[in-house]
Amino acid sequence: MHGTLSDGLEVNVPAQVAWQIYGTLQITHVTHTFDKIEVLQGDGGVGTTLKLTLPAVLHLTMKFLTSYVLIETGTTVFSSYEEMYTKVDDEKMIKEAEVISGGYLDLGFTLYRTRFEIIETSKTSCITKTTIEYDVNEEDVANFTYVSILPMISMMKDIATYLLENIE
Repeated sequence: MHGTLSDGLEVNVPAQVAWQIYGTLQITHVTHTFDKIEVLQGDGGVGTTLKLTLPAVLHLTMKFLTSYVLIETGTTVFSSYEEMYTKVDDEKMIKEAEVISGGYLDLGFTLYRTRFEIIETSKTSCITKTTIEYDVNEEDVANFTYVSILPMISMMKDIATYLLENIE
């Protein structure tokens, strides 16, 4: 089963200013969505590998809908996963990352990709857009609840707050 989810957030900063966060490893320092983001290799370009650790509360066994990830009902939520940047386009202001180990792949996903895009709306504002694209094995679909984009929206809000408070 293939799916995509997208959402956007208008931010009153120039697109290039937003891209200075989204297009670099600085993004790992301004979000509170994850407990920890470790750079395993790379400088922020294609091939950069990160280990993302989820908040401890999500390590508990869930028996109902969660807003974080596609969760197999009644199983323990993963605590971390690794992702690799597969696309960093400074001209188009697009960054993509795919899970390469653990987490979503352990739950039956064959693909879990996140994309951030910065879309200029004026000289002083932009839209930060996030998209999740995923594939799940057909035999695993019946065991799952849903995929949520809420963590990515949370990241965008964290970054928007940072930009509005710290960029002149």
